[in-house]
Amino acid sequence: MKTIDRLIALLEMREISYRHDQHPLAYTARETARVDHLPPRSFAKVVVVHAEDGYAMTVLPADRIVDLDELRAAFGSRHLRLATENELQELFPECELGAMPPLGNGLLFEMPVWVDGLLMAEETISFNAGTHRDVVHMNTEDWEQLVRPSVLAFAHAAG
Repeated sequence: MKTIDRLIALLEMREISYRHDQHPLAYTARETARVDHLPPRSFAKVVVVHAEDGYAMTVLPADRIVDLDELRAAFGSRHLRLATENELQELFPECELGAMPPLGNGLLFEMPVWVDGLLMAEETISFNAGTHRDVVHMNTEDWEQLVRPSVLAFAHAAG
């Protein structure tokens, strides 16, 4: 079953309101926000990191970057790095590279989810749904109640 189908089935089973759109091919979160006519601050991108205890999803606005030093400090981890493309392909075989939705914590993926607080300030959240064409939009509060992420401060303005 495709990621988008699993995602929609999960949202419908939980009776969570959402909207699914398809847009022209876009590879980066910023491009996707632009082609979908969304403010980059409300489009969530997923950056997977690896620490001593395994992988985790970090979720942040499209116009921000992950500050690994902030994450290392927050978790007292000296060995925290970005996941490689090969690791991402192994972790998310049914997703196009870089298009995984932020639904870890046992929902669609078995890894913890850390979200930057800036994203939680938005009324709605939008994100890739397994492809570089599919986007799901939903209420941020619904996403938070569904995923139950750890809220941290680890994103900085992109250079």
